[in-house]
This record gives sequence, C-alpha cells and structure tokens, in this order.
Amino acid sequence: MSYNIDFALATSNQIEAALCKRLESIRLSRNITQAQLAEEAGVSLRTIGRLEKGQGVSMDTFIRILMALSIQQNLEALLPDPSVRPIERVGMSAGERQRARPAKAIDELSSWSWGDGKDDDE
Repeated sequence: MSYNIDFALATSNQIEAALCKRLESIRLSRNITQAQLAEEAGVSLRTIGRLEKGQGVSMDTFIRILMALSIQQNLEALLPDPSVRPIERVGMSAGERQRARPAKAIDELSSWSWGDGKDDDE
C-alpha cells in the first residue's frame, strides 16, 4: 500500500499520518512485531501503537524508533547541513553567511511608475 502525499499541500496532521503509516509499513516489511520494535527502541508497546495510529509521539521517541529500524540516516535528507550551500558543492568557495537579508519587494526595486514622469505635461 502506498502513502504518497504532496507535502507542499498537506496539513501537519496529514504529514504526520503519512509518516506514521510509512513507519508501520517498514516495520511490517521487516517482519518485526510492535513488541519487538518497542523493546528495541526502549519505548512502551502502547507508544508504538499510538505512533502507528498517527496519534503523536515525542521527537525523542520518533528518533528512537528510526534508530531501532536502522533508518536514522534518512534524517540527514530531512534537514541537510545548512553550512554546505549548493554553490559550494560545485567547487566555488564562498564565506559562511553571517546574517540573513530579506529579498527586496518589487516596489522597492523600482521607484518609477507609469504617469510618474516629468515629460507628462509636454
């Protein structure tokens, strides 16, 4: 069974439910019982049940379960290292960003507009 959702359009509850179903599918594909996963992760059986129903667990519990399933390396893709910028991956070196600068709005980029010129009276 597939649990594909559009993460850009989904609500946080939908994303949580999809991730929990994926974890359940991984557990089942490895032929691991809820009790075995709970013991390996160091959490209660009830916690595994809550997780698989999408009822929410702590971040610590979520990470413990990923570790028990040996998929914690997937967290790197979830939140990549911000100190390695894409431009640095292609070989150009740049200094580390020290501050953020918001993008200028279109109105700020150009102060000129139609009908705003001095030649209108001529």
